Amino acid sequence: MAVLWMVAVMMAIVAMVSQTSRLDMKMATAAADEVRCKWACRAGTESAIAILNEDLRDSDCLLDLWSDNDEDLTDIGLERCQYSVRVVDEAGKLNINTVTRDQLMALPYMEEHIVDAILDWRDRNDTPQDEGAEAGYYENLAIPYTIRNGLLRTIRELLQVKGVTEELLYGEDTNLNGLLDYNEQDGELSPPADNGDEYLDEGWIAYLTCYSYERNVDADGNRRININEADERQLENQLQISSSQAKWIVENRGGGYESIADIINDRSPRQAGGDAGSTEDDSSGRNENEAQPVDLSTFNQIADRITISGEEKIPGKININTAGEEVLTALFGGDEQARQLALTVIADRSSLLYGFQSIADLMDKESMSVEKFKTIAERITVRSDLFTIQCLATADVSGASLRTECVVDRSASPCAILYWYQGANY
Repeated sequence: MAVLWMVAVMMAIVAMVSQTSRLDMKMATAAADEVRCKWACRAGTESAIAILNEDLRDSDCLLDLWSDNDEDLTDIGLERCQYSVRVVDEAGKLNINTVTRDQLMALPYMEEHIVDAILDWRDRNDTPQDEGAEAGYYENLAIPYTIRNGLLRTIRELLQVKGVTEELLYGEDTNLNGLLDYNEQDGELSPPADNGDEYLDEGWIAYLTCYSYERNVDADGNRRININEADERQLENQLQISSSQAKWIVENRGGGYESIADIINDRSPRQAGGDAGSTEDDSSGRNENEAQPVDLSTFNQIADRITISGEEKIPGKININTAGEEVLTALFGGDEQARQLALTVIADRSSLLYGFQSIADLMDKESMSVEKFKTIAERITVRSDLFTIQCLATADVSGASLRTECVVDRSASPCAILYWYQGANY
């Protein structure tokens, strides 16, 4: 009997030790896979940065390797893990720090009281909008905090604004991969909450940013010519335009152009009346020394080389090569006509290998009048420097995963990381 009891006790001890050992092994494996996923995410991020640095800077579109490159960015295998990377152009979004009221109202599910609260959050005064909220509201909450009253530093800061919820900001795409996953179309069976349809409601985080800007240089990296400050000789020599066109630009700028498109109008000729630099009278009898309006052909050639600002970085420019339908619709006016124009732009750019090369290319669209172009010329660009890099790494053995997100500025050398987010989906 004693021997049987001893055997039973020893078997119990062995079972407990074995269970503990298996648990310890699983914990060790999980810890090792967590570290493995962390560095896999870092590897994916560095790979994306390398691709961005190698990319040509004259224009950026969705056919570039940083966007359309499954070979280097999707399901890349490492030792006992793999990673996938998604790169998103921040210039393809509306900048929350410069966006207008009308543009905000054009976004899906947006309401007046939320727009007012956002405008109050970013302005520098304590006077609330009609349905907004200033410092008094936030300081009297159950858990009070201070209103920004300045530029937003991250887009997730919107969650502190009155009326903004996680459902509105993230939509159904809580993992931010831009894809309609199974759990995002099953209703209430699993989080996140969704409506069960086959359409992905991305949420405002897909349309808004706080980082976008454009360097005030042309496609070759040369500083642009300020048409509000340059004299006739500078305009003629540096832009290679005729002296009569340079004279017209100087004589008609008055207190200053508000847009580079102000040097043209609906009456601007399609082509120049005579060869630039000629001293002969043109076919209309106008002398070369007489001020001559800039024609549309000349404007198309110089649009990327001129500016009205002396700033080195102009915030809030939207890349018409990468912006989605919702962003372009808001940019163009927010109505049905604007949506149709947005769809036309998207269809046209998809047929171009390198996208639009100049913002003036938009004027080739029948529905884009010169007056319409003037309203958006100072808000659009065709290139980008700010990108969000999202990386998901998954371990082969334990199935552990890690997600990272960072915002990088490739105009700096080395590439500057402005924001880093690691862990949960949101």
